[in-house]
Amino acid sequence: MTTKASTVSKNREATATVKNEVKKKLTQSAIGLQVQELSISRIIPDSMQPRKSFNEEALKQLSESIEEHGVLQPITVRKSGKDYIIVMGERRYRASKLAKRKTIPSIVREYANNDVLEIQIIENLQRQDVEPTEEAEAIAYLSEKYLPTEISKRLGRTENFVRQRLKLSGLIEGFKVFVRNGEMTISLGVGVALFEPEEQQMMLETMGEDFSAHQINQMIKNQTYDLEKAPFDVNDEKLITKVGACVKCPFNAANQGNLFGDGKMVCTKSACYETKKSKSFLNLIDKSKKENVLLIPEIRKYWADDDNNQLIISQLEQNGLKVYLLDDVEIIEEPIEPTIEAIKTEYQHYDYSEDELNSELEEAIQNYDEELETYNSAMENGFVDGVMFHPKTYLDKVIFVKIKEDSKTENSTYSEPLANRKMAECSPEEQIVKINEREIRKRHIEHNKQFEDMVQMIRQTDYIEKKKALSVDEMVAFSFTLFENNVDYVGRQKYFSKLLGNTSKMTDVETVENFKKNFKKEIFYKLIRYILTKQVHFGESNHVNNLTNISFYNAMQGYYKTKIANIEKQYAEERNKRETRLKERIASLEKQVQELND
Repeated sequence: MTTKASTVSKNREATATVKNEVKKKLTQSAIGLQVQELSISRIIPDSMQPRKSFNEEALKQLSESIEEHGVLQPITVRKSGKDYIIVMGERRYRASKLAKRKTIPSIVREYANNDVLEIQIIENLQRQDVEPTEEAEAIAYLSEKYLPTEISKRLGRTENFVRQRLKLSGLIEGFKVFVRNGEMTISLGVGVALFEPEEQQMMLETMGEDFSAHQINQMIKNQTYDLEKAPFDVNDEKLITKVGACVKCPFNAANQGNLFGDGKMVCTKSACYETKKSKSFLNLIDKSKKENVLLIPEIRKYWADDDNNQLIISQLEQNGLKVYLLDDVEIIEEPIEPTIEAIKTEYQHYDYSEDELNSELEEAIQNYDEELETYNSAMENGFVDGVMFHPKTYLDKVIFVKIKEDSKTENSTYSEPLANRKMAECSPEEQIVKINEREIRKRHIEHNKQFEDMVQMIRQTDYIEKKKALSVDEMVAFSFTLFENNVDYVGRQKYFSKLLGNTSKMTDVETVENFKKNFKKEIFYKLIRYILTKQVHFGESNHVNNLTNISFYNAMQGYYKTKIANIEKQYAEERNKRETRLKERIASLEKQVQELND
């Protein structure tokens, strides 16, 4: 039997063997080669060197060490005409130049060009200060020749580390910049690299110029799916034949290295996931029809008009199913047998003794027995087989279901308000009304999306940098912004009751056009001045320690200089009196101190 200690020992031996192999390859047949002092002027950095970035502060520290102790480890070079090209040791070379050294200890070796690059890559990757994106690109180069398992052995790194760096190499340049300057973490970079370059570019443009980890995380969350919560079998190869099973899919993060921790299965191909999700829902409908099982969406009547819920209801109706909502039925789910572990979890925030926990368990078991008896006798009490599913995730569970006697779903003459009734419950005339209402609602949603797209587009342009004076349309737009968002009811009645005129017979679009037609800058100025009086701060903020207050105080001097001066004078007089009394008090105390010292 293999013990844990023996396994650790074998792993150490394997790692040591790998390191020896690398060391052997690096030294080649260099035994007997002597260290030479070569002129730094004859040494050239390799333009193909995979390492591009060097920490300037660390170089400076190394150069100071070289000034004091010299170069303790020779660099490795290869002959190129009259000069020498660096194979290993460019950092020591750069630091020596900073230290103004004329020569540098070197070992001259011969290499085939491909071997040189591979050795440089391996040597660089075994350092501790390699920039992550360069590290990723270097490992990607090695992956053209070696499998991740072989690369991990050569580098003495875990296979998961190699796979993560391989994924990071797929990050577009626009995001690599943020990794290099430290704004984006490696894990977040890997998360973005899960997506195709076109999708990454879209994410980059959506984010705008300023990096936002929160925004990027949200975009990743919106475009990835936890396969452990999928409403379909992730092992099913026939659900969508062309793409096969999720467990083998390259877009499953679990097959791209441990990107989300603990080998978690996460789908990074949203279109494929949504297709499988829709297909699984259609399969659920077919099963319901074939097996005569009632299919119940988790929708209350209160939420029936939600667009997503309406889509679900419509799909069920189009497939010939009678739609029953949660309010129309009684449901019995299979009870879960309680355990002491579940009780401890439930009461983990309570300071319960073992006896109290066992007491809670006994009560839970008693309730479970009663629920189980109800569940087992469900069909005897008029319940039938059913399936309940969530309208967004499509996750489903088997239940027993019975239609309530007072359910109005089956009564086509049900006189509930038209907006609350389903299409099947309406007369042809009422259906026309509902169809028109739905179209109005859809148009409203469409307008919302259209407007949002337009605003996002404008935000990505240089609009706010424009030098032109504000146009009338811009001042009109700003006026409405101020009026709708900053003027309360009292202010509207007191100062702006005639601002828009009689709009009772106008649409919103006509109201704006009318305002523009009769627009005067005086109205705009009035709104601005009203807002200025509302935006000042009181309390600890005043006219000498707050930018808003200082600017307002200065602006008002142009209108009420005398009145402000009178207020200033009043406070100055009080302040002078107070400071005079304070000086007298301090003088008296100083006199007492002097007398004590004498």
